[in-house]
Amino acid sequence: MLIRWSAAIAAAILLSSPALLQGALAADKPTDPQIAHIAYTAGVIDINAAKQAQKKAKSKDVKAFAEDMLRDHEAVNKQALALVKKLNVTPEDNDTSKALSKQASEKLAELDKLSGAAFDKAYVANEVVYHKAVNGALETQLIPSANNAELKSLLQTGLKIFQGHQQHAEHVAAELK
Repeated sequence: MLIRWSAAIAAAILLSSPALLQGALAADKPTDPQIAHIAYTAGVIDINAAKQAQKKAKSKDVKAFAEDMLRDHEAVNKQALALVKKLNVTPEDNDTSKALSKQASEKLAELDKLSGAAFDKAYVANEVVYHKAVNGALETQLIPSANNAELKSLLQTGLKIFQGHQQHAEHVAAELK
């Protein structure tokens, strides 16, 4: 079951709609160490995408968006690391984290082949889809599955920030058309 759930979340986060992701997550409940690793991995993925965009983007709005993504995701991941250290919990690598990382590497390679306006549009479009899926996963699976109150609170704070990211990405995407 975990393997099926893991593959489904990874595919959904990077490639499809939040509705598909929510359906895929209904099967199993991840543990707190798995949730911590999934959330941290999702943040690292967006950090890496933002760093790529800082180097490749041409639009000042896209560059500013990437700067926001880098700052915010690094801050949330720093808080997550501090929390797991405080709680003496070791984040547990899992099939979801591994699949997310693999698919993110493939997406970065795909985006790396683009330049100019084509890169800007593809990066921002991916950010819209990515944030919709991550927000959906946080709302419907990760937050409800978290047992530790501090972890749950951090995820809830992250969700509010990432909902703002989604709106920002949608705005930038609309401006690029």
